Amino acid sequence: MEFGVAVASRGEWQVLTVTGEIDMATAPRFRQRLLGVISTGAQNVVIDLSSVDFIDSTGLGVLMGAAKRVRSAGGDIRLVSVGSRLAELIELTRLDRVLDVFDSVAAATDQSGL
Repeated sequence: MEFGVAVASRGEWQVLTVTGEIDMATAPRFRQRLLGVISTGAQNVVIDLSSVDFIDSTGLGVLMGAAKRVRSAGGDIRLVSVGSRLAELIELTRLDRVLDVFDSVAAATDQSGL
């Protein structure tokens, strides 16, 4: 699957839906798109990784950097991860202790979670 990032608004949330692999080759484009959304003043960001086949340490670094930026501005950043392999990686790297992980975009954008 080819790498891509689509951005949509859902209530107070900006949702980035990522497809393909996030690795050393695609991480710069992912970072640029994510920081572009954050620089528009987005306070709440959901990153939907349910269509991501693979993510390496470069991609994980992009997620961590984005989390720092969003939180330093008083916002929130959440992940959506459906694939068991990706969920295992998120758990193994303890990213789930830094970022809230949800099973769906609807659950991640639920306003009662704010």
